[in-house]
Amino acid sequence: MIRALLVERDDEGKTAAAVKEIDEAQLPEGDVTVAVEYSTVNYKDGLCIGPGGGLVRTYPHVPGIDFAGTVESSEDERYAPGDKVVLTGWRVGEVHWGGYAQKARVKADWLVPLPEGLTARQAMAVGTAGFTAMLAVMALEDHGLSPEKGEVLVTGAAGGVGSVATAILANLGYEVAGVTGRPETADYLTGLGASRIVPREDLAETVKRPLETETWAGCIDAVGGAMLARVLGQMKYGGSVAAVGLAGGAALPATVIPFLLRGVNLLGIDSVMQPFDNRVRAWARIARDLPLDKLEAMIHPATLEDLPGLGRDILKGQVKGRIVVNVNA
Repeated sequence: MIRALLVERDDEGKTAAAVKEIDEAQLPEGDVTVAVEYSTVNYKDGLCIGPGGGLVRTYPHVPGIDFAGTVESSEDERYAPGDKVVLTGWRVGEVHWGGYAQKARVKADWLVPLPEGLTARQAMAVGTAGFTAMLAVMALEDHGLSPEKGEVLVTGAAGGVGSVATAILANLGYEVAGVTGRPETADYLTGLGASRIVPREDLAETVKRPLETETWAGCIDAVGGAMLARVLGQMKYGGSVAAVGLAGGAALPATVIPFLLRGVNLLGIDSVMQPFDNRVRAWARIARDLPLDKLEAMIHPATLEDLPGLGRDILKGQVKGRIVVNVNA
């Protein structure tokens, strides 16, 4: 028997999450069985722990879109017992049972070897949020961003993606402006390397002018909505925005003027279906470019029993930094 956070739905459609013991035979089909050591909490996890958000197909369900641990058994020659692995994405924790259990069984194609220099705990302090942040940094660099080009804006900076993005960019020598609606996180963000704090209200509303003063050389945006529209009009000529989230809404009340007159690029960042080679590239960059002392400062430890409350908190925007869940505690 193994312990897991099991989400069940009653006949009236109401869901409830609780830690229960389940038979290992209940794990879904897959090539590789992993003894999970750590997981984490992302926005999608909050949805799956709660009402599902349209992500969960069948119940009972084990959420957890990320996990890291040790291969216990494998039917695929790429992995052997004892190998350290990490998984993010591929709709694990949504459609397929995920990492909120002491064991997980998944397809070998979904796994990535844990990079040298990172522990399983550190990998889950990174998780999907940090992986997405690195994908965004790589996309901006691939489109010409470099430190001498100017200041980089990070919206939703105190959240999971924003925290890791701020730490990585600062470590690479960029001047980072962090946007937050929580003034109490200012010291936290400057500790991660932000050179200045931008109050959310400064960018929260659209303006009639499609173009404003050229301010940002690049941007990692986790907010979307009106804030993204506003930022597009403030980008420097040829600058790029990597869009990673929609905390402020899915609609984009913008014009095409920044694209036509300033050559601004809007780059979509998807972490779920990334090809294997780019996953390996991103994890190698994380191990190299994310300062581990800054990563440690983001961590809030948790157990399986804490997850129902944390799921509610992250949906309310009340989580700072990165939650690391010890599934065996």
